[in-house]
Amino acid sequence: MSVTSVRLHPEIENPLKDLAKKLDRSKNYLINQAIEEFIARQSLENERWEETLQAIRSIEAGKRVEEKAVSHWLDSWGSENEYEPPRT
Repeated sequence: MSVTSVRLHPEIENPLKDLAKKLDRSKNYLINQAIEEFIARQSLENERWEETLQAIRSIEAGKRVEEKAVSHWLDSWGSENEYEPPRT
């Protein structure tokens, strides 16, 4: 495990100390948890962005499903005769 120094502003340091004491955890633990969650969130946002770009390229290539077909499919949800999802 590597060591990285971080300068914290007092408005972050003080609540961090209080939270560490309240949770009976080290500041190091809390900082690592926060960074881990941030990285996971950024990764998810990047995935969503890539999916959005892929969807835009698909539309630009003319791959579309008509609204009427989607509505028809959605209206069948939960029924005994649920339809297959529409395809391009």
